[in-house]
Amino acid sequence: MDHRSDASSLADISFLLDRPAGKDGFIRVQGSHLVKPNGQRIRFWGFNLTEWSRGSTAIPPKEDAPKFAATLARFGINCVRLHFLDLDAPRGLIDGTRDDSQHFDLEQLDREDFFIAELRKHGIYINFNLNVGRSYKAGDGVRDYNKIRWAKGLTLFDPRLIELQKDYAKQLLTHYNPYTKMEYRNDPAVAIVEIVNENALYIGFNSTPYYNNQLTELYNGWLKKNLSPEKLDKLREMAGVSGNELIPRLMREEIRKAPKERYDIEMDFFTETEANFFKDMYSYLKDTLGVKCPIVATADHAHAGSSYPLLMSMSQLDILDGHTYWEHPGAREHQNTPMVNNPFNSTVVELSRTAFAGKPYTVSEINHPFANQWACEGIPILASYASFQDWDGIFFYTFERKLLPEHMFYMPDPFDMSHDPIKMPQIAAGALIFLRGDVRPADQTIERSYTKDQVFQSRFLPRTERPYFTPGFSPRIPLQHGSRIRSLDGESTGKFTTDDSNPIISDTGELAWYLTANQTNIVTVDTGRSQGLIGFVKANPRKLKNLAADIKNDFCAIVLNSLDSRPISNTDRMLLTACARAENTGMVWNEDHTRTRNSGKAPSMIEPVVGKIILYNLNQPTAVSVKALDGSGQAIGEPITGKLTEGAWEIEIGEPATTWYEVSVSR
Repeated sequence: MDHRSDASSLADISFLLDRPAGKDGFIRVQGSHLVKPNGQRIRFWGFNLTEWSRGSTAIPPKEDAPKFAATLARFGINCVRLHFLDLDAPRGLIDGTRDDSQHFDLEQLDREDFFIAELRKHGIYINFNLNVGRSYKAGDGVRDYNKIRWAKGLTLFDPRLIELQKDYAKQLLTHYNPYTKMEYRNDPAVAIVEIVNENALYIGFNSTPYYNNQLTELYNGWLKKNLSPEKLDKLREMAGVSGNELIPRLMREEIRKAPKERYDIEMDFFTETEANFFKDMYSYLKDTLGVKCPIVATADHAHAGSSYPLLMSMSQLDILDGHTYWEHPGAREHQNTPMVNNPFNSTVVELSRTAFAGKPYTVSEINHPFANQWACEGIPILASYASFQDWDGIFFYTFERKLLPEHMFYMPDPFDMSHDPIKMPQIAAGALIFLRGDVRPADQTIERSYTKDQVFQSRFLPRTERPYFTPGFSPRIPLQHGSRIRSLDGESTGKFTTDDSNPIISDTGELAWYLTANQTNIVTVDTGRSQGLIGFVKANPRKLKNLAADIKNDFCAIVLNSLDSRPISNTDRMLLTACARAENTGMVWNEDHTRTRNSGKAPSMIEPVVGKIILYNLNQPTAVSVKALDGSGQAIGEPITGKLTEGAWEIEIGEPATTWYEVSVSR
């Protein structure tokens, strides 16, 4: 993928974006969705911007900022999540020369201001993350500053850490950008502010002795305020303490053995403490600083267990948010399995558990991390089902700008997608599906409610109940209908009925997940403007409205999108992405292909999809021509001429080797 070419791309889909971002005013919440000031729906298709891999920069030099803003827009990105800005320069905004973390590096801040102004010009909104990776120093006045790293959990209750978070928010959001001539709190291109990244309190929380004691003292103060003397005496008896001794918190092995009443009381404390932090920060951002965009508390990010207690506090703010990865390289369940063969634990089903009725829902981290033989399935499946579930935003993790050629043209990191020859073309295809709403929202949405007791007890359910942790709720449901939470503190909705049909078809009829006995599953997307065959296409040939394939690859993702507002049957231009596998030169797998022993070097290599793409039911075509595209979206080789056979147009692909094509139809 070549992001530095000055030539215009034949696959440029920046026409999806309104320029400049925020031209109509501030994004707001209306019902279950994000809307523009006039009430028009807006969805976000985005990237996180980070700099973890070799040669990357989160904040580009001024000479590169216009180019990278244009690149992101060209792939259909209309919002970026500015993540890890609270690292020391040159990685983030914090002045690393000082003995505290409370001052910005002015040169870095100026570069970020300029970059944001360029993003804004190209129709790209901003999602500011406040507390992500901040580490503390002696001058911050933080106890045990050198032992707590990012202070996960502590940031939700320690007064000094909360004070520092508010100061950071004030400095950033009241900062005047000289290039936009606005403070960020007054800039309508700032679409979302997120308070903390992947952060929560939980029963059994453990830190340094100072913070453990502090939290226990807070707990005992809460008990005196909220429990009657009789209940307090009973709790002391259950905890085995007397007199004025502090009632200890439950730790690890004690949790499951504790009396239910003691457990419930402590869970009440933790959920209320979390909620109070989020509400206090929300009030500070909105009422004190005057932030005008919607606010996210944090993300539902741990799918090995139930997150419903955390959702009780998260759901009190404007937007719900979720994170997940298919076979995260650090996860125990990394088994080198295709997601199409495991639909009920798919990213779609995992993420669907978090959405609330009456609240917008975004996914601010998602990926099929490299190296993954099945990565081509991830983006088209997610884009299609996210549109079906009617979510409001997807932010892939991550896009990293490279400064030098030796760091380009390969995949240097599990999460960096910027030069991935499969994922980047699919980002463009996914933007067309999701931003245009090519897949219709579900005709029926299944809402579920829980009692508070169910929420608290869900933490004890076995992993076999994942990802919903709702006995009786089939993970088939979000593949067939919309799925939302109605309440976490009301009457239980009880059991849910479903069928065992195969394929699993969405209630709109546009999506189908075909299950096979020999684990060669396939997902199909069949709409007017976007159609796709994803998975074991060779073993499961399917004919869609306008698309079929006869290919040699065992596993691939073939997606065809109209490049204007017309359906595939009537359009003159289409984007065809045909993706299988990608590796780096010299990459070495371990024996079971679950990890790499050597991730390799540039250039990246692809397994091209080879065979015939077949187009049906086109309206009065006289010719079909296809151009293979290079990494900058320019034509390579001679155009491929479609052959008319029995009323269908056959297109031979695979030479020259590429993952994307422009399809032209003459009439």
